Amino acid sequence: MATTAAPALRFTRVPHPAPAAADVRAQVLANPGFGTKFSDHMVSIDWSESEGWHNAQILPYGPIALDPAAAVLHYAQEIFEGLKAYRLADGGIALFRPEANAARFNASARRLAMAEIPEDLFIAAVEQLVLTDKDWFPTVEGGSLYLRPFMFASEAFLGVRPAKAYRFMVIASPAGNYFKSGSPAVSIWVSDYTRAAPGGTGAAKCGGNYAASLVPTAEAFARGHDQVLFLDAAEHKWIEELGGMNLFFAFDDGSIVTPPLGGTILPGITRESLIALAREEGLTVREERYSLDQWRADAASGKLVETFACGTAAVVTPVGKVADHNGEFTIGSGGPGQLTQKLRQRLVSIQRGEAADSHGWVKKIA
Repeated sequence: MATTAAPALRFTRVPHPAPAAADVRAQVLANPGFGTKFSDHMVSIDWSESEGWHNAQILPYGPIALDPAAAVLHYAQEIFEGLKAYRLADGGIALFRPEANAARFNASARRLAMAEIPEDLFIAAVEQLVLTDKDWFPTVEGGSLYLRPFMFASEAFLGVRPAKAYRFMVIASPAGNYFKSGSPAVSIWVSDYTRAAPGGTGAAKCGGNYAASLVPTAEAFARGHDQVLFLDAAEHKWIEELGGMNLFFAFDDGSIVTPPLGGTILPGITRESLIALAREEGLTVREERYSLDQWRADAASGKLVETFACGTAAVVTPVGKVADHNGEFTIGSGGPGQLTQKLRQRLVSIQRGEAADSHGWVKKIA
């Protein structure tokens, strides 16, 4: 459901009656964890078939009033994004590739028959929230302000059709490390479940995909692993992605393989960025299918030297161990490899303004 570019909206600000006290905020920022604490404000913008985008507000963070018949509660028209704001080396504030998040958000909207939001309005909403809650950046090393734009069908009706009203919102959460195990590399369980099938919603960032992944993820946790791996739906042999991250495989000849997109894998922005950085390092990056059996064999022979996962939340994370019903195998030494660490450092240095940004990925907003 495409929408024409909306005229610039003026954001109305509603003062927070009781923002977090400085000492309370300081405690959160010293040990933020991931996704459990939230800043003082949120953004809300409405869309309707008759009015288009309107009612842009910066509000105190709090509960949402929702009609019990709201379409999202019955037919799951809901999408979201994840991106981060960073404190730069010079003390400024920047976003990393927000236009890519805006474009992916609208691709998800199209797949779920939802209204598209003008990309400049998406970015403006994110910027407004970051600048409003700029005191919520974590003080821990590597901390950032995680941003969650999302949109849901707000029209109250029970007919099966695309809704005629939506609400777009942005919330912010100070973020530390995504994984809590403290291990130098994560452990993965290969699931019997399927995440996505051809023709489905695998390439969209919608809540239903993640809901379907919760049982296999819980199974992975129960078995002592950090993440779950999904194989393809048709043959159940080709590696696709983790519960929330893309995968890369590095070989002893200096080449890298990552599973190709094609409708069943989320097109990760970190994934795309790493492909570009690896090629700048002179490495050959191939987007091609890679099977679980081949992964096991290449790890045993030493041909495969590193595997790493990537995503906005976890950035770049080494994979040390893989397990399924047939046993387990170790990648390299079981810890972070040199290439994984090098690519992570290059990416993080660009994101934080510590290295040159030749791609124009960093958008400084303060």
